[in-house]
Amino acid sequence: MDHRELAFLDLVALGRALRARELTALEVTRAMFERIAALDGRLHAYVTLMRDSAEAEARAADAAFARGEDRGPLQGVPVAVKDLCDAAGVATSAGMPVVRANVAAATRDATVVARLRAAGAVIL
Repeated sequence: MDHRELAFLDLVALGRALRARELTALEVTRAMFERIAALDGRLHAYVTLMRDSAEAEARAADAAFARGEDRGPLQGVPVAVKDLCDAAGVATSAGMPVVRANVAAATRDATVVARLRAAGAVIL
């Protein structure tokens, strides 16, 4: 399945495919980065992408599935977080380029990001 097909899978279908090991979280995460690369030049929807940490989170989700661990419907699912929510290690600039250069990286996750991570979501 390519990034165009994966982008339109609903959460239930994606979760089912991940749990059945028909897809891996790493494959899905990489496909989402491919889709972002294909479209974001026109959309400018992303300020920061966390590819390295996202791929690490995807690998962890795949390893958890392999061990029979399941944290719920978001495990292994890539999720984009608006640049209004702190993600540890990333500067939060509310999408304003003028602010971006003068903002320090967040020291911790916002509650919503922490809960997504706890549920096994892959933060893009």
